Amino acid sequence: MGISNGEKKLDFSQTIICETCGQYGHLEVFMTFTYFSLFFIPILKWKKRFYVKSLCCNRIYSIPEELGKQILHGQQVTLRPEDLHSEGYASSFHNHCQAVRCSNCGYEADTSFVYCPKCGNKL
Repeated sequence: MGISNGEKKLDFSQTIICETCGQYGHLEVFMTFTYFSLFFIPILKWKKRFYVKSLCCNRIYSIPEELGKQILHGQQVTLRPEDLHSEGYASSFHNHCQAVRCSNCGYEADTSFVYCPKCGNKL
């Protein structure tokens, strides 16, 4: 039983010409959240926040919650430059190198976890 932070990559990809670096690239959308789990089963999620990562230059953008919810529910969305609010670069916002991979199931968890949130194996 406990409260943890989580992240989920949403089923979304959009090709763009990046306004930051001028390169051709893709946008991916992620949702971060806080959740309460009981015996490693997430029961309740809150503090949902949606952000976009530009794969060409690792720029991170927040997007309005209503757009994030539409993407989460599988609706067709096109992100416009005015929807993207710069949060910095991936290394300063959320460094995926600060994750540990479970040796049992392969799940990538934040380093704050002692046990794998997917299978319960000690990390």
